[in-house]
Amino acid sequence: MQRVAWPKPQFKGATSIRFAIANQDVPFTQNYVPQRYAFKSLGYFPNFAFQYIASRKVNTVGSKNKLKRFKENESFGNVIQPSRDQLIQGQFGIKGHWANQLFKNDHPIVLELGCGKGEYTVALANRYPEKNFIGVDIKGARFWRGAKTAIENGISNAAFLRIQIELIEHAFAQNEVDEIWITFPDPQIKYKRTKHRMTNSFFLERYKKILKPDGIIHLKTDSEFMHGYTLGLLHGEGHEVLYANHDIYRQHGSSDEVTGIQTHYESLYLEKNKPITYIRFKIKQS
Repeated sequence: MQRVAWPKPQFKGATSIRFAIANQDVPFTQNYVPQRYAFKSLGYFPNFAFQYIASRKVNTVGSKNKLKRFKENESFGNVIQPSRDQLIQGQFGIKGHWANQLFKNDHPIVLELGCGKGEYTVALANRYPEKNFIGVDIKGARFWRGAKTAIENGISNAAFLRIQIELIEHAFAQNEVDEIWITFPDPQIKYKRTKHRMTNSFFLERYKKILKPDGIIHLKTDSEFMHGYTLGLLHGEGHEVLYANHDIYRQHGSSDEVTGIQTHYESLYLEKNKPITYIRFKIKQS
């Protein structure tokens, strides 16, 4: 094996290492430095912490798993994957008919936005068979696990929708949704990321369009920042806060649906004694 290292570049932020294996350069970092800056040397890596990955199969296997999951999602009856054009152009036929067309009942519709692997969606569906639960996320390879678990365990009131959250109003009709769960969202702490926070005014307006007038939103998070930001916004805009708790496992009053279901990462947070916060609220109608 012959190793190839980049010399320290004269411009900031361009640190990079390459390996030449069988005369093929393999990029090690995302930064790119033109080939003319490279020099070949055996065992010489100035200013770099060198870690060699003997095989390139790691990324290949990950990609293959994703493709396999995407393909399997297409065969799942509980996974819905409309195109962006279908949603925007009003060609998504199940909109307004989720209960009777997909679930074959008239039970309440509950969403989990940014559902990740779908653990919470499946757990809620298993606990409350009298309601229909839909996990929403753009990353189908993640919620594949939840969809597969629901099928394997015969949980027929759990489904998954692969769309971007900002398009939620195009997937559900006015007053079609009874509740929304937002579990452990990215707090988007940087100011320039404010527009991506899932409880900002932009998103609340979209939730309002699909929720029934007495619809409820649940926010469960390990981020004290997200908890405080959301409480401040809700009070500032005049929304109704029904319940708020900055440490649900150490204070009384939280319902069983809040403390009785834990995701994998939530369990890890609790092991580190990290408080889990919760807010239940309604969006003002006027």
